[in-house]
Amino acid sequence: MKKDIHPSNYREVVFKDMSNDETFITRSTVATRETIEIEGVTYPLVKLEITSSSHPFFTGKQKLVDTAGRVDKFMSRYGVRNKK
Repeated sequence: MKKDIHPSNYREVVFKDMSNDETFITRSTVATRETIEIEGVTYPLVKLEITSSSHPFFTGKQKLVDTAGRVDKFMSRYGVRNKK
């Protein structure tokens, strides 16, 4: 491993999902001014709007938005081809 190529500010950081208040600790070089205390230890805090714990794709709560009946129109045109 080469010396002096890694950032010097690589440290533990808390990422907080603002939509469900879930936090997780990982290592990062991200610059932040806010801090948070977890179990008596103070960490830099990064606030996120959405993470895998709140994203509809990962939580299984993804909804199909059908505007103007596009899915029905597609199924009426091409959905019956497999039945022949």
